[in-house]
Amino acid sequence: MKVDVLTLFPEMFTGVFGTSILGKAVEKGIVSLQAINFRDYAGNKHGQVDDTPYGGGGGMVLKPDAIFAAVEALQQSSSPARIILLCPQGQPFTQSKAEELSKEDHLVFICGHYEGYDERIRKHLVTDELSIGDYVLTGGELPAMVMIDSVVRLLPGVLGNESSAITDSFSTGLLEYPHYTRPAEFRGWKVPDVLLSGHHAHIETWRREQALRRTWERRPELLEKLELSPKDLKFLDALKAEEQNQRNE
Repeated sequence: MKVDVLTLFPEMFTGVFGTSILGKAVEKGIVSLQAINFRDYAGNKHGQVDDTPYGGGGGMVLKPDAIFAAVEALQQSSSPARIILLCPQGQPFTQSKAEELSKEDHLVFICGHYEGYDERIRKHLVTDELSIGDYVLTGGELPAMVMIDSVVRLLPGVLGNESSAITDSFSTGLLEYPHYTRPAEFRGWKVPDVLLSGHHAHIETWRREQALRRTWERRPELLEKLELSPKDLKFLDALKAEEQNQRNE
């Protein structure tokens, strides 16, 4: 996969692209990561990439010319890309969107600053507008880092344990079950006996039930989107009855 980031602050990505999982993915040749200053494509001697908005108002707006030129230059040397605009107005970024993007060969992330983007960038250049939450940041760099990390870790060969990405929270639609490791007892707190039993079927049942419990307790709205088995529904009914009994006591 090829990932390009258009930003006014490419130095922000140096550490992120060179360390941890992303750095290892680059070393293995699984992905190439590049941060490009789109000011280099401004086409004017002052490198101006923003201007005052037509119609008046506060703030500055990113001009279309430099961003169009940068994207078009990237497209010439690579396969057609998904062009992603980082924007608080965009579609919420989810695990399913990360899985979708992980199947692409080329991603281009556009990081804005100032008041916003010239609307022609949205209408005539980008393929996706994405947001990491209902809040405003000073620029799109941090959301781009979040999304790139989320996507690249799904590529084959990136994680040491391929099953890790499959069982992560949200990958199955449920929050992930609890994890334990050595020691078996710590300050009087013991690892659940089932995890020490060596009985794989019982362990899988426990993990499924714990994932259902954790999702029901913390993010119950996620359950509405899932096709649950009769066994799952029976377990959830028991949880609801348990909660009702506690309220009545």
